[in-house]
Amino acid sequence: MSDAGALLGKQIDVQLSGKRTFKGILTDLGMDILVLYNGKRFLYFPMLQVHRLNLSKEIDSEIVYPSDSPMMEDMGSISYRKTLMNAKGVYSEIHVAGHIPLHGYITNVFNDYFAFYSPVYKTMYISLHHLKWLSPYAQHAIPYSLGKECFPVNPSVVPMVRSLEEQLKKNAGKLVVLDGGEDPMKIGVLKTAANNLVELSTASGEQVFLKLAHIKSVYMP
Repeated sequence: MSDAGALLGKQIDVQLSGKRTFKGILTDLGMDILVLYNGKRFLYFPMLQVHRLNLSKEIDSEIVYPSDSPMMEDMGSISYRKTLMNAKGVYSEIHVAGHIPLHGYITNVFNDYFAFYSPVYKTMYISLHHLKWLSPYAQHAIPYSLGKECFPVNPSVVPMVRSLEEQLKKNAGKLVVLDGGEDPMKIGVLKTAANNLVELSTASGEQVFLKLAHIKSVYMP
């Protein structure tokens, strides 16, 4: 661990891509992930998204060191992949693109993406390179008060493959929504996925090619 380990247990500020800043106590730090407690919840930030961390100049007296962690018991040395694996089946909030959080469960973790089950969007594919942060809810929390009989879920009835490109190839011909659908050019019928490019046919029939490395999330209505 680098000298940043000296910040463990102290109140820090973390700046992410897009200059969004968070304040809290640094409770764990690995080579590719850090854990912040903001006084209410734990936030897991992949280091890919972290631009800066530093001691807080203004201390928030309401943020005190947590007595426990919602999902990290017995994990040993922390890492991004271990965190995702440990979060499987834990009701969580994730942020990927835009300002709208997603709520649900990680169900599978693969080479460059993970499958996420949302009660709203159903199965989604999330790029490992674009997850901004993950925040688990308290143990036994149930989304939208839907009832304990509905969750946790195991929706992995559709066979999945190890890479996002190969997974998209298997879904050619289906309607897809990329990155939340804020851009109409990212909604359409999936034609092909090859050589780090994804081809869509949009609502107007226009042919669009998108670079796979920049795709953050995928779901199929």
